[in-house]
Amino acid sequence: MITVENLSKRYGSTTAVSDVSFTVEPGSITGFLGPNGAGKSTTLRMLTGLTPPSSGRATIAGKKYADLPNPGRVVGVMLDAAAQHPGRTGRETLLLNAALLGVPSTRADEMLEAVGLTPAAKRRVGQYSLGMRQRLGIAAALLGDPAALILDEPANGMDPEGIRWMRGLLQDFASRGGTVILSSHLLGEVQATVDRLVVIGGGRIVADGSLEELLAGSGTLVRGLDPNGLNQALTAAGLSVEPLYDGALRVDATAEQVGRAAAAAGQILLELRESDGAGLEELFFQLTSPTAAAA
Repeated sequence: MITVENLSKRYGSTTAVSDVSFTVEPGSITGFLGPNGAGKSTTLRMLTGLTPPSSGRATIAGKKYADLPNPGRVVGVMLDAAAQHPGRTGRETLLLNAALLGVPSTRADEMLEAVGLTPAAKRRVGQYSLGMRQRLGIAAALLGDPAALILDEPANGMDPEGIRWMRGLLQDFASRGGTVILSSHLLGEVQATVDRLVVIGGGRIVADGSLEELLAGSGTLVRGLDPNGLNQALTAAGLSVEPLYDGALRVDATAEQVGRAAAAAGQILLELRESDGAGLEELFFQLTSPTAAAA
């Protein structure tokens, strides 16, 4: 449904995005993650026709966004929930969008009900909280009954109930064959919502795969008082060592083997446990740390 091929964006001598490629299949929710300045927002803007790429292409249903006859009927987009006229009411906002999309005006009320904003339908958007604006933005994205959604930080400003609601809405959308790209800094919520991950760092894709595959781990997690000394001691003992972002090490060996090798070298351990797979936060920092980006 959504395909990004060798996409790059340069601003003079600065490369914001370099040769980015990934595919988002129907029936899936893909988390698109990256630290600030990694090129995430630029990629989404190129995908939705707001920023022209320097090279490469991005297509939705086989066409560039600008070539879709009525884009909002194919893909719902929310890149900035604050980009709404503060003087209009929530209902007026959706009625105008419905007219532009060519859908019945009744869809506005249906979407207000769907996102829980019916009681605030006649309030001006400028009086909405950030979480309410997020809900209105999601309503606008769904207005044309699209087959795909592209959402940038949709949970920002939402309370726990709102985040849980949004998770259910997106999972239901995907279960009916919809395609979702979800960008967020709320890593715990991303882990609970998505089934695939695309991670960008330094303008390049550093990971692309199913959530289960990327979070799978094995071996032993160990942390020592002297991380460099521990790394050298374990490596000298013939063990395969992978440094993590926070000074911890993942070792391809049992906890007993690691403990014995550390003890023989006089290394003081602060943590030693079997690895049950990296959490998303650990994986994120491991993939996007300055050291990883340089590699």
